[in-house]
Amino acid sequence: MKSVLIIGSGLGGLSTALRLSNLGFDVTILEKHQTPGGRLNIIEQDGFRFDMGPSFMSMTYELEELFNSIGEKLPIELEELEPLYQVFFEGQDKPRLIYKDLKKLAKEFEDIEPNLEENAKKYLDKAGQFFNDTIDKVVKTNFDSKLDYILKLTRVPLKHLPYLQKTMWSEVEKHFKSNEVRIIFSLVAFFLGSTPFQTPAIYSLLNYTEMRHNGYWKVKGGMYRLVEEIMKLLSKKNVKIFFNTEIVGISNNNGRLYEVIDQNGKIWKADIFISNADAAAFRGQILKRKNFSEKKLDSMHWTLAPFTVYLGVKGKINNLLHHNYFLGNNFKGYADTIFTSSISPQKPYYYVNVLSKSEPSCAPEGCENLFILCPVPDLRFKNNWDDKEELANNIIQDLSKRVNFDINKNLITKKILAPDDWAKTLNLYKGSGLGLAHDINQVGAFRPKNKDEYFSNLYYVGASTTPGTGLPMVIISSKLVTERIKKDYGII
Repeated sequence: MKSVLIIGSGLGGLSTALRLSNLGFDVTILEKHQTPGGRLNIIEQDGFRFDMGPSFMSMTYELEELFNSIGEKLPIELEELEPLYQVFFEGQDKPRLIYKDLKKLAKEFEDIEPNLEENAKKYLDKAGQFFNDTIDKVVKTNFDSKLDYILKLTRVPLKHLPYLQKTMWSEVEKHFKSNEVRIIFSLVAFFLGSTPFQTPAIYSLLNYTEMRHNGYWKVKGGMYRLVEEIMKLLSKKNVKIFFNTEIVGISNNNGRLYEVIDQNGKIWKADIFISNADAAAFRGQILKRKNFSEKKLDSMHWTLAPFTVYLGVKGKINNLLHHNYFLGNNFKGYADTIFTSSISPQKPYYYVNVLSKSEPSCAPEGCENLFILCPVPDLRFKNNWDDKEELANNIIQDLSKRVNFDINKNLITKKILAPDDWAKTLNLYKGSGLGLAHDINQVGAFRPKNKDEYFSNLYYVGASTTPGTGLPMVIISSKLVTERIKKDYGII
């Protein structure tokens, strides 16, 4: 039985552990944090329970595929969101509800976008064709080289070529007249940790997945239930996991990796190693590869850093749903400066999740738990977060005013995580929330490979390798790396 050491217990690492332990491998996981899950984690404080990071998912059939692949049924209950979310535009009296149902969506915007249903159908049909023409040929495929990737791209119909040269914003601009609707259809870029003015138009396929294909789903009991259920299955399969264990270096090697070293100097041996740490940063910081030096890593395009605030409040806030976005009135200007600003945004755009709307058990009776996410520059541009209380209060005051509820007056508990906290806690490179961005030169075979260039027994899984960012993508990532290992070790 071959031994496998997985470094990191994000969803990618946990999914790979499930797949490989099911194939008979002896799997051990090392995790820097004190709980499993990576970004898909949990915070418990003063009787409140918060999902630390992701608060919903799409393409849920990838989750079903993961459990089916090991002969298990989906161990969690998923609930579809409809409306998907609501958006508060600055200066408008009430929020806009965003429905998957295009007739309802059209009615919501009939005052400013009279032909929304027809225009949305055209936009989503085009995005859907791209999705269906690429998902198996490009997204769910391993590439042995850049040439192999380019050859596979030639199997994608030529009609999609313009997608590669346009931004998401230019695509929504072409289909919709009102600025608000353009913003709604490009908000999905922020899920990728980027802006629609930098995200390639190919990612309009995410609009297709949210509004036509699978929608958005939450996990009954909170997102962390997924991690808890996976951990139960891993325990049954005798997978060992060690917490508070950070890999800081490697030992002597010769074409293969034999040992890694943790922060206490302990040596860990295995036949196969899989890094669920950031695929680019691991190569630079741990393996000391010249192509991934700090200078080269810093020159890459990384996703925005998360600034998160977790609030427990007394009372019910009627104006909030499960998912809520709060935007200003200078979308383009905000997006243009948010990546590289060295100061905290004065009028921040942010997202609010209220899990207690559907899961009363995550807050004391008569209370709400609020998870606020504000995308901010990473530590390359703003490395001092001594002003985090000020930014949090700025957001809390703005939110209080816009939902007509005095949060500070009813505050029971508060926790703030700035980008430096995320970097320190979960080893996110420079605090980048979702790893490498999805520029054309950072997708497919241009993304750090899921098999190491030098060590024949070292592999990668997670957001910064193929196919990319997001819960469904890292589940697919676990399938791709498992396929590589099966091929390399002659497992049919």
